[in-house]
Amino acid sequence: MSPPRPTVIQVRRLRQLWRSAGWPCQDMLEVELLALGWLERQQDAHGRETLRLTAPGIEVLHIGLQKNRAARDRHEDLVARMATELQRAGRIVWRGLSLRAGLPHEDDPERMRWVNAMPDVYSVRNTTVEDYLEPAVHEIKVSRSDLLSELRRPAKAQAYLALGGQCWYVLRAGIATVEEIPPAFGVLFAHELPRATGSDHAAGFRFELGRPAPRRAMKPDFNTWMTLAKAAPESPPLDDAQDLLGED
Repeated sequence: MSPPRPTVIQVRRLRQLWRSAGWPCQDMLEVELLALGWLERQQDAHGRETLRLTAPGIEVLHIGLQKNRAARDRHEDLVARMATELQRAGRIVWRGLSLRAGLPHEDDPERMRWVNAMPDVYSVRNTTVEDYLEPAVHEIKVSRSDLLSELRRPAKAQAYLALGGQCWYVLRAGIATVEEIPPAFGVLFAHELPRATGSDHAAGFRFELGRPAPRRAMKPDFNTWMTLAKAAPESPPLDDAQDLLGED
């Protein structure tokens, strides 16, 4: 029989034990990992018991690492492509900003609470007129579990809406439907295109509009302006002719 597929919780526990001294928790998850042969019990000279990953357990951890790395690469590829599309549409783009959004306090709407947000892509129109900036947030999701985890935290969605006059979820096609996304957000589906044979370049994407984002008049606040002033925007994309320069 082929070994069972490890769950996210099992891989997480293996990672924790790998990083720690291996002290047992003695819970049912630990029993599962011992029964699967991914952990083994050891005793030192004083009779103290610890846990150690077996060779199959290390292999499970390695496979989980590879999957996480592939997901991060796919995510960064899509973030980069979205940033390029926005630049070509005449926008100034930043990636990975850490912004603070002011939200009404849950117990007292007159009070303000600050929530940290890191949108994957933040952009404004390239204009000299402040009223025409139209700040926008694009949040990229390539994994359904990651998307559902974020949707369970409404404060993040509220922070995005407080920072952008338009807010979008850019979803790898197939991980969710339009109806699962809050109506205050637009939805773009990214269809991954096959990589050309022998090419070292990352696979491209074709975008499909799922739902347009509602537009609201908004100007960046002072805190956002200060963060933008200290951060470097994305460099302009090369056009097709420039891409060929320097090639043999």
